[in-house]
Amino acid sequence: MSEETAIVQTKVKPNTISSLTKEFIELGIKPGMVLIVHSSLNSLGWVCGGAVSVILSLENILTSKGTLVMPAHSGDLSDPANWSNPPVPASWIETIRNEMPSFDRDLTPTRGIGKTPEIFRKQKNVVRSSHPQVSFAAWGKKRKYIIKDNHFDYAMNKQSPLGRIYDLNGSILLIGVGYENNTSLHLAEYMADYPAKKIIKNGMPVTENGTVCWKEFDDVDISTDDFEKIGTDYEKENDIQTGKVGNAVCKLINQRSLVDFAVKWMEKNRI
Repeated sequence: MSEETAIVQTKVKPNTISSLTKEFIELGIKPGMVLIVHSSLNSLGWVCGGAVSVILSLENILTSKGTLVMPAHSGDLSDPANWSNPPVPASWIETIRNEMPSFDRDLTPTRGIGKTPEIFRKQKNVVRSSHPQVSFAAWGKKRKYIIKDNHFDYAMNKQSPLGRIYDLNGSILLIGVGYENNTSLHLAEYMADYPAKKIIKNGMPVTENGTVCWKEFDDVDISTDDFEKIGTDYEKENDIQTGKVGNAVCKLINQRSLVDFAVKWMEKNRI
């Protein structure tokens, strides 16, 4: 969306830190919450200050007693043999594996998750977890506990940042995005026991003793194909907080409740 289009589609007044703060509070965000956010900046309409204003408005509400988390995924640090959008020539695969830079918390950018998380991960006092592909960034009181995750196998299990948010009974905020963007549902895939569950080898570059090398780790073969259906069914049985922030339809959801529901749903429906 161009900036001109965003201006045209925005309400009578521009979105600002003040207006976003007011609307996030009306949605139900409170001081002290542990909150993981998935967002589409464009969905809000034109925002004075852009992603920075979104981040600051949320932090202002949560205060230093709360914790803000966003995905900081870098899915390009993965096996090129599995790339499909776009694929690379088969003759390139070994070269890419041998030459791919390893993950660096400060240098490695996010990929495919939007502008707001990319800006958030670079903010002072934000810390980032260590998984080369599915890291998370966190700010606030519980940030160090949430990103204390040094395992590469089974990347989004109960020992991951998602599992730590679950332990803290945190909440999920969807800003203009659907359940297919709701990363917490992957935690349910790790927790659930269903017939279609598969264990795969997940390749990535890692640094060992100062040397970058290509290694493979066991992981769950994850899928978002049924996440929208899970979300729809969850909302039929559970109350969530919904509302408009700017132009965006937003949802505030208890993470543990959703994950527990999704575990049972997957065990029943993923044959």
